Amino acid sequence: MSTVIRFLSSGRVERIPGLQLFLFLQLLDVITTLIGFEIGLAEASPFVRYVMQMGPMTGLLISKVIAILLATFCVWSGRYRVIRYINYWYAALVMWNIALILWV
Repeated sequence: MSTVIRFLSSGRVERIPGLQLFLFLQLLDVITTLIGFEIGLAEASPFVRYVMQMGPMTGLLISKVIAILLATFCVWSGRYRVIRYINYWYAALVMWNIALILWV
């Protein structure tokens, strides 16, 4: 864990293409998902729905931890392009959440 803290505090996060956007999109996904839960929407992802059996917040946090671990692996292995591609997916997902929230 101290390696991660040293990495984040070293200023290298700014130099990894798309990593800040990835983290921001994760935060937006959590916020829009929680708003959706509050107004009665359901989770569409089968995996997240499965882990939400432990509780909505627990399931959501487990899915975000897994996403961040996968992004960490991409950074560790130098696959920055994967993070950029995944950002398109999460941007679309956040927009979908917002559209559903506005629709209800």
